[in-house]
Amino acid sequence: MVRVLNASWLETFTTLCDIGHFTRTADRLAMTQPGVSQHIRKLEQQVGQPLILREGKSFTLTPAGEELLSIGRARRTEERALRERMQRDDPLSGTVRIGCSGSFALRLYPHLIARMQQAPKLEMHLSAAPQARILADILAGTLDLGVVTAVPDMPRVQATPLSQEELCLVLPATFNAADLTLQKLDDLGFIAHPDGNAYADDLLGRNFDDYRGAEHLRLRSFINQIGQIPLPVAQGLGYTILPRSGVEGFAHRDALAVHTLPQRRFHDLWLIARKDRAAFARVAATADGILGLQ
Repeated sequence: MVRVLNASWLETFTTLCDIGHFTRTADRLAMTQPGVSQHIRKLEQQVGQPLILREGKSFTLTPAGEELLSIGRARRTEERALRERMQRDDPLSGTVRIGCSGSFALRLYPHLIARMQQAPKLEMHLSAAPQARILADILAGTLDLGVVTAVPDMPRVQATPLSQEELCLVLPATFNAADLTLQKLDDLGFIAHPDGNAYADDLLGRNFDDYRGAEHLRLRSFINQIGQIPLPVAQGLGYTILPRSGVEGFAHRDALAVHTLPQRRFHDLWLIARKDRAAFARVAATADGILGLQ
């Protein structure tokens, strides 16, 4: 019967399961690949059962491996909770995890960098994610703060008004937008992205009577890297729709033109946090900084 699991081996195993690749696990843990394999073998010897089944370069977990993975993740959660309790009253140390849209991340991250420069013991994690994922992670406690476009109806979550952000029709600077029609846009072609269809329905649907839904737009390209979405537009290959922060954060802003349509569309932005986590000093201080963004 195993009384005490080796913490180092268990962390290696848990990281391997999270990443799914021996070489990248070794890189993450500053180990060699044989060292990772050795930790897994030793852990298997300790528990007396195989934990993984190799399939070429990949692997699957055995039932014992699945059980041990749940233990490893639970231990991580407990250790993080302990660190947070110890650091609760220090606004300048510990970890703060934030989730927001990719476009808002372009606006937010320079502020977080400045804050980390002022607080060497403060660790910031910024993730771009859809709103549903942000809400789920806030509730689960894997995010401390989130920026969303609607107030969640959740008793455990507090929401503070942050700002408004305009949805922008983004065109190449060289494009002739006089007497703009949906057909002209279709001739140019849509540069789509994960939120692109929803943004198109929201903005184009209010401004063009012949708009029939994003699925009918002529697609020119799809890209899911927020910083790269304006690039094909800047090179004259199509148009896109982004929140203004996604335009202003682009390095070659002068190659883009934001065309103002008759019916403008603004989204309210809210800063959310689970009420118990909002009490942590580092979370509260970070929230104050975000709320002060101009």
